[in-house]
Amino acid sequence: MRISTQVKNRVVFMLFLLVSLSSSSLLAQTVVSGVVTDTDTNETLVGVNILVKGKVTGTITDLDGNFNLSVNQPFPFTLVFSMVGYRTIEVNFDNPPSGPLDIKMEEQYMLGQEVVISASRVEENILQSPVSIEKMDILAIRDTPSDSYYKSIANLKGVDVTSSSINFQIINARGFNSTGNTRFVQLTDGMDTQAPALNFPIGNLNGPSELDVESLEFIPGAASALYGPNAFNGILLVNSKNAFEYQGLSAFYKQGFNHFNGRPGEPTSPQPMYEGSIRYAKAFNNKFAFKVNASFMQATDWYGTDQTDLNEATQGDLPFNPGANRIHVFGDEVSNNIGLLKNVGAIQQQANALGLGGYLNSLPDQLVSRTGYDERFLVDYGAKNYKINTGLYWRLNDRAELSYSLNYGAGTSVYTGAQRYSLRNFEISQHKLELRGSNFFLRAYTTRENSGESYIADLTGVNINSMWKDNSSWFGGYGIAYMGALAQQGVTPGQLGNTQQQAIAHQAARDFADTGRIMPGTPEFENASQEVRSNFIPQGSLFNDQSSMYMVEGQYDFSNEIDVIDLQVGGSYRVYDLNSNGTIFADVEGNDITISEFGAYAQAGKKVLRDKLKLMASLRYDKNENFDGQFSPRVSGVFTERNHNFRFSYQTGFRMPTTQGQHIDLNVVSARLIGGLPYYREKYDIFNNAFTMASVEKYVEKVGSGVSPVSPEATSLLVPATESDFPELRPEQVQSFEVGYKSLLNSSKIMIDFAYYYNIYNDFITQNAVRKAPGPVYPTPANGDQLAINAVNAPSLLTPVTTPGQENTFQTYTNFTGSEVKAHGMALGMTFNLPSNFTLSGNYNFNKLLTAPAEGFLNDFNTPEHKGNISFGNRKIAKNLGFNVALRSQSAFRWESSFARGEVPAVTTVDAQVSFKVSSMKSIFKLGGSNITNNRYFLNFGGPTIGAIYYLSITFDELLR
Repeated sequence: MRISTQVKNRVVFMLFLLVSLSSSSLLAQTVVSGVVTDTDTNETLVGVNILVKGKVTGTITDLDGNFNLSVNQPFPFTLVFSMVGYRTIEVNFDNPPSGPLDIKMEEQYMLGQEVVISASRVEENILQSPVSIEKMDILAIRDTPSDSYYKSIANLKGVDVTSSSINFQIINARGFNSTGNTRFVQLTDGMDTQAPALNFPIGNLNGPSELDVESLEFIPGAASALYGPNAFNGILLVNSKNAFEYQGLSAFYKQGFNHFNGRPGEPTSPQPMYEGSIRYAKAFNNKFAFKVNASFMQATDWYGTDQTDLNEATQGDLPFNPGANRIHVFGDEVSNNIGLLKNVGAIQQQANALGLGGYLNSLPDQLVSRTGYDERFLVDYGAKNYKINTGLYWRLNDRAELSYSLNYGAGTSVYTGAQRYSLRNFEISQHKLELRGSNFFLRAYTTRENSGESYIADLTGVNINSMWKDNSSWFGGYGIAYMGALAQQGVTPGQLGNTQQQAIAHQAARDFADTGRIMPGTPEFENASQEVRSNFIPQGSLFNDQSSMYMVEGQYDFSNEIDVIDLQVGGSYRVYDLNSNGTIFADVEGNDITISEFGAYAQAGKKVLRDKLKLMASLRYDKNENFDGQFSPRVSGVFTERNHNFRFSYQTGFRMPTTQGQHIDLNVVSARLIGGLPYYREKYDIFNNAFTMASVEKYVEKVGSGVSPVSPEATSLLVPATESDFPELRPEQVQSFEVGYKSLLNSSKIMIDFAYYYNIYNDFITQNAVRKAPGPVYPTPANGDQLAINAVNAPSLLTPVTTPGQENTFQTYTNFTGSEVKAHGMALGMTFNLPSNFTLSGNYNFNKLLTAPAEGFLNDFNTPEHKGNISFGNRKIAKNLGFNVALRSQSAFRWESSFARGEVPAVTTVDAQVSFKVSSMKSIFKLGGSNITNNRYFLNFGGPTIGAIYYLSITFDELLR
């Protein structure tokens, strides 16, 4: 705990300093009171926010629409009255009010009035943001037709969403998507939500519930100049409700069903879903406040049922593939070339004893895999999520507020990475202490994860097979039975037989080798599965991770001190403390792994040309202890003429190699994943008698077509792996050029937003693999022109060796150092305010990769070229009735990852909801569905198949707005 203590001491000192600086002498109090009503109905408005402009002092209207506020502020001052769905009002005071105020507020249906803070880290109108930005407010969140507000982010312009589980969604923008997106940053109330051992946001698994979300802000594109490492493809800012401004009791319950018309291997009847939350917030004398928000969800997860064979190229002319490695079947990753058995002494002796010695040369150079288990027998599909979000707030004076908050999440989910991971009874918590004023903030927080009972599903299947029968015995029995089956069919000894005879022999061999195999559904299988999942990697499949991250950051806005320009400065310091106990990283006893990094930035802005042109520039410097420092500049401008806003920007971003990219050391059955730091390459000597995986795959495919594995025709395809193929790992960089236009037309009834971007990537971080042949069995020529490849070790390249400590396949992180990788795209969005409060909106998104990485590197652009959304709704079609419909469509695209590669088909889905407000109950009932046509689809190749969700929900709010 040495690191956390240091951070704690620094934070306490800085907080004490800022508290001292923010204190002020007591001023005479001015009491302002009154009532707030709706202009049209004269009904009192409950929960209106009233804030002293430029200060933290404020209150809300009570259940009768009344308010009472004491202001320690000299005249003049301004009160700001705001409420979602109503036009904001500012009331100026030059003298004490003569009596209670009567404030009238009118509903607002005008577009483009939102205020955002994420684009420039200061408040600004969304129309004049220097970069593309999308926002969802409370009403948009409440009226979403999706089964959860977090999934509804997919309706925003420029957003890509992929799913590993029913409760685990990953957000991305502008290409290079993945199921663990390390190029995107998500902040919840300023806290980075990445898991320390994963370095990517974990969706909403520990974020606020629907009851506690005030707004979402989404920025596509590079943003490292303000947000530092990994703000590469975009930023998502989730803002929860302040306990001073949103008081009272609220509760929510949703009953849903999924798994309609299940496919083979899925539930045969609809499965229930439950979600509920409760929130309570209370303020005392506008000085102290607290909130508590607890939520839960439970559902039967989406199943992985894809039987696509990833080893199809090894099938040859056979009617089936004995070496199949199916996507959602685990245990079949273990394979062997049975032709190698002819050189094994024990097999030779056994064959001779059975009179089959003459058939040793009849063993084909054919890849054979062990029989695997379907994913449904190995993964916990009982999805659960339990969350607690709390906050304590203390207004020290009218200029500073001190707060403590906790975000805690636990549960069960499924994650697709290099393998399929069953995240069972995991925990992740964040603690934050923050001092905030109108022009500064200082926060310190920590993120701590506990893997609980999480395990690798693939490795579970492999180990169950090994517990029953070790690989040598299984493949040996397969080979003997294969030769016996050839003999029974009358195949001449030493001959391979025809295709039909080989197929019969393979089936007979598998039946023999699998005799007595542990079968799913039996007590033996459950006991074996439990044993494997109870032992830590590598003996079992269980993770043992309790990694942590510690962060301190702050910002100061000099707008009150400097009139010439708008100036903000800030900085951050972060430490990762990796503690996987050897189950992810090489952090075995005595080898502690920590990573520290720091950053600092400055941003300046100024309006010129009679305030029509707003220019901004920022520069940030970041340094990770394992890599050179990174400068990230940004320059932008917004020209405004009436309601027309033209913007341009040049932004840079960088992605720091992740904690796993630096330090992973994990056997994932198909390969050993190792970090890109020099230590791991030297540890496993990965360039000794090794060949690039791209050339090995061509070699395997050639042998699978019937060519001898030792023939020059096959071995000539092998390309030696050298250090030049695997450059030393360093941060990835992007330069982004963007132009855009945003405007209000037809008396603010139409809003149009257009953006075009052009990205240039350098030092693109990717993964590359090698496979090593045993030996060398004779000296490599002194000139180094070739490696030691002969009849003994060449066929060994046909199959991965999976035994820990004896692996022959290594996948490591490196950089693509060829020509620059380029991509471009555009987004167009339009919103129409129609008569009678109807709203129609839509967007079209185009993304295209212009230059692909070199052969052998993952081409993980993973983004549809064309995607669109259309929404139509009315939150008040009648006095208490509303509805919303959203259609999403995207084109087919190629998905590549270390887990699987293949085509993701085009898909179109429709979400819809109808809501009814019961004012007497202070409640809203909502009936709706996601993917209401039950169009089965998947968002990433290797991910689960998703269907319809239908639900009914009720939301109670004591201060229903």
